[in-house]
Amino acid sequence: MFTSPWPSLEPYAPMSVPEIIEATVRRLPDKRALITAEGEAHTFAEFWRDVRGMARALQDLGLRKGDMVALYAPNSVEYAVVLHGALLAGATVTTLNPLYREREVEHQLHDSGARFVFTLAPLVPVVDAARAQSDHVERVIPLDEVFRMARAGGEPAPVDIDPLNDIAVLPYSSGTTGLPKGVMLTHQNLTANIRQTMALQMTTEDAVVLDFLPFYHIYGMMVLLNCGLVAGATQVVLPRFEPEAAMALIQQHRVTDLYCVPPVVLALVNQPRLAEFDLSSLRFLMSGAAPLPAEVGRQAAVQLGCVVMQGYGMTEASPITHVNPIASPREGSIGPAVSDTLAKIVSLDSGDELPPGEVGELLVFGPQVMRGYWKNDAATRETLTADGWLRTGDIASADPDGYMRIHDRKKEMIKYKGYQVAPAELEAVLMEHPGVRDAAVIPKADAEAGEVPKAFVVPREPGLDLDEVAAFVAARVAPYKKIREIALIDAVPKNPSGKILRRQLIEEERARTAAAAG
Repeated sequence: MFTSPWPSLEPYAPMSVPEIIEATVRRLPDKRALITAEGEAHTFAEFWRDVRGMARALQDLGLRKGDMVALYAPNSVEYAVVLHGALLAGATVTTLNPLYREREVEHQLHDSGARFVFTLAPLVPVVDAARAQSDHVERVIPLDEVFRMARAGGEPAPVDIDPLNDIAVLPYSSGTTGLPKGVMLTHQNLTANIRQTMALQMTTEDAVVLDFLPFYHIYGMMVLLNCGLVAGATQVVLPRFEPEAAMALIQQHRVTDLYCVPPVVLALVNQPRLAEFDLSSLRFLMSGAAPLPAEVGRQAAVQLGCVVMQGYGMTEASPITHVNPIASPREGSIGPAVSDTLAKIVSLDSGDELPPGEVGELLVFGPQVMRGYWKNDAATRETLTADGWLRTGDIASADPDGYMRIHDRKKEMIKYKGYQVAPAELEAVLMEHPGVRDAAVIPKADAEAGEVPKAFVVPREPGLDLDEVAAFVAARVAPYKKIREIALIDAVPKNPSGKILRRQLIEEERARTAAAAG
């Protein structure tokens, strides 16, 4: 078992998300907190005024403590106002990827029981179509109404939040079987992880952060938005990543901290105009969500002129569990555990704890670990041990001093540009096609994306149009989930109980790729 090299922060006094942010608002009321890509600045005091007004506006609409509010939109200042206004009013917030199609929106809104949905005006028809299958949704509110609502709202009625037990956010994490599952993160889970992150001395009060990682994902919501608000940093909010726009904003605002996923790092180092921008303000680049290839990391360090390092986390851990220290990052490692977090590597066969250097599954334990999966006790028991350890599903090893290295995934997930794609979800869509008798989906290595979904299908009749099958799936899932390659197969390999032998297909695909490469 490995402990953290950082000092303990225990005891973690119970604290809600509004409490931990409001302390910074009182300390730095006139400092710029959030800046839009167009340059409109909001101070901490102005932001918190809007948050309080939004809380009251929601209460006036009938929101009660414990109600579910959904956010289905890209990054914006309005997004942050709704998120924190809902939390201040005692609601739980569930966040949806704005690329989701009707099928995916319907599942999450119905499963979460959301009463209020905030979204972009062009996405309202998607929500309206999805809500037809759910009797929970009462109001769909375009984000362009947020400031009007917030500034007419007045002061909110006080709400008694129990940080240890009240669920603050319900992000959905892709599972290996079926549709994504809601991850129950309490106020205490989030504020504990914020305090653990602050102790790393990465984002600080003098930092300027570029927020293009999506707020609907736990990485963007916590490591950028919430940690930035608590640290007192200034954040430049970008709805989506576009290389030249990002480089221009780094130069204009003298951005210091750059949080990325590997495909973004690759895109930056391959930018032909990179040398035309002054990026000398960057202190570090932190890569997460998927392993960063060593050579890409080396190129980024040289071309961007800053420290490049990796961290690790999961939605189920709020998310951070491991980070490389800025002063001593180790190539190929996700770093040691953060404060008050235990980590161990266990045998895939026996579950016994393994010594340094041995490869097994990574398990973590700490105050940031989720309460469990929403309305899914069986999945919770599969992921959390009886004594509270989180099974990460990642295959890892530990250096003698506790720096961890990720080798592979036990879970059958596909990581496309940092997004998680569940093979079982795509297989379910494929099986809806009238021409498909059986199907299996695996990850295939890709230089740009990391991995892409490849499908193997058994046709009902000869002459199945594979392009039409791909289009059928693409029309029903978010663009990042699209199947990039389809191959015909006589039969999907399965074990006696009917479980797809996905590992066999993966190994066969790797062998074909190696043979083709010569």
